[in-house]
Amino acid sequence: MTFHSPFDDFVLNSLAAVDGLLSKLDYVAGLRQENGAYTHWGLARVHGENAAHEAALEAHRLLLSRILSTPLAHLLQDAAQCPSACELGLRDYLEYLSQRLPVLSPEGTGRGPSLHLNSVLLALSALARSQSRTSPQAS
Repeated sequence: MTFHSPFDDFVLNSLAAVDGLLSKLDYVAGLRQENGAYTHWGLARVHGENAAHEAALEAHRLLLSRILSTPLAHLLQDAAQCPSACELGLRDYLEYLSQRLPVLSPEGTGRGPSLHLNSVLLALSALARSQSRTSPQAS
């Protein structure tokens, strides 16, 4: 049996099961409670609540950083392949993410990265609208 740090456990077992950077960000943001604590039952059971919180917080920070440094074209492709985008449609999925903007940034994130994420989501929405207008309609 291989032992992993709480962070490695979280990334290798929980986040690996979620497709797409934006979906991963949404998933981790969903683990954060109103009091700011991240809860993950399985991780807390193995590593303790504090370690689970710290692992999720670190993953949240790293995901945001990675998204903000990823080219928009790659993020648009990534978003289009997310299961939620397939279910809702890309434009509605991006709108859903925009509505969740306040929780998508980890607690303690400065105003700059939050504004940057907002601009990324707005740009992705504009690109998705543009693509849907220029794509030939299926008959």
